[in-house]
Amino acid sequence: MFYVGIDIAKKNHEASIIDSTGKLLDKSISFSNSQAGCSKLVSLLDGFEADSSDVIIGMEATGHYWVSLYSYLIDLGFTVYVINPIQSDAFRKMYIRQTKNDSKDSFVIAQIMRFGEFSSTSLADEDIMTLRQLSRYRLALVDECSDWKRKCIALLDQVFPEYSKLFSDTFGVTSRELLSKYPTPEDMLSVDTDTLTKLLSKASKGRFGISKANEIQESASNTFGVNFTKDAFAFQIKQIISQINFIEEQLEELEIEISNLLHQTNQVITTITGIGDVLGAIIIGEVGDISRFESAPQLVAYAGLDVAVKQSGDFVGTQTKISKRGSPYLRRAIWLAATVAAFKDPALSVYYQSLKSRGKHHLTAIGAVARKMCNIVFAVLRDNKPYVPHIK
Repeated sequence: MFYVGIDIAKKNHEASIIDSTGKLLDKSISFSNSQAGCSKLVSLLDGFEADSSDVIIGMEATGHYWVSLYSYLIDLGFTVYVINPIQSDAFRKMYIRQTKNDSKDSFVIAQIMRFGEFSSTSLADEDIMTLRQLSRYRLALVDECSDWKRKCIALLDQVFPEYSKLFSDTFGVTSRELLSKYPTPEDMLSVDTDTLTKLLSKASKGRFGISKANEIQESASNTFGVNFTKDAFAFQIKQIISQINFIEEQLEELEIEISNLLHQTNQVITTITGIGDVLGAIIIGEVGDISRFESAPQLVAYAGLDVAVKQSGDFVGTQTKISKRGSPYLRRAIWLAATVAAFKDPALSVYYQSLKSRGKHHLTAIGAVARKMCNIVFAVLRDNKPYVPHIK
């Protein structure tokens, strides 16, 4: 049996090959992240008369740079495992010399493959990979949209600080329609009240009328906003509102695609309180094949929701925080679901209230609920059965 360890990088990977005794068979080789580079690795294996069935290949999940190589090797019939860098870091510490270099790293990964003491990341099937890609893309769009909203609020705070009191949601439909046409107090005063009333009534479907128009214009006439570079403020606000509208249209289309795919892939995840299609898709995409986790605590650790306690010698810290290691996407989804389930789920709400009654801070209690959620997710996916709350 041959074991190959590959240290992943953006442009050039490094590979080491060892036999079943752990002996390094040749110097490590560097090969480009391309089809020609991968052919170089395969040619080296051919030189040892290694058939794909006699080779186990391991690599670290470094960014996204491993995906193309993984796909290429899988298509050739090789057995490939992708491990978390945390695992190789722990194994690397067994060596006396702590110098880090590519050839040593690839050798360490090969040894990990030989010992078999690892849990791997798997691309599972194409649907799971698609869910992961689309869900991560959606989170990126959500974050981008939030950034634009913060920038818009910063501009409004300067040019029209009273505006935040006019609408409960600055980025609701009516407010956005108003800002897209009349972004500054001067613009809102330049239009007659009847025109402003019609705009508000149409955008709000009749909820707002002349009283809101009068309130807006009165606030605009008494604003404490800046009196310079008004054209620059107006231009920026209009552009940002347009950008927000565009991103939210993309999100709406994307969420339909995600929902359709999730319903084809997994039906039980959304039976858990607090988990809808969007969060369910993130969880399924990040977890992949649940069988790679032997227990619920492993899933908790993978989400980075396990408790990290500072300890040194006889000192044991009293303050505990979550480790935040593992998948930040999974952690974010579980945490958001827990904030809903803590108040909506029959069992988890009781658990949350019991923690609060013992004096636990809200975030500490939510963290505990999130760990319970991981246990529920593990059981639901493992058994492929709908969630049924159990109240003790």
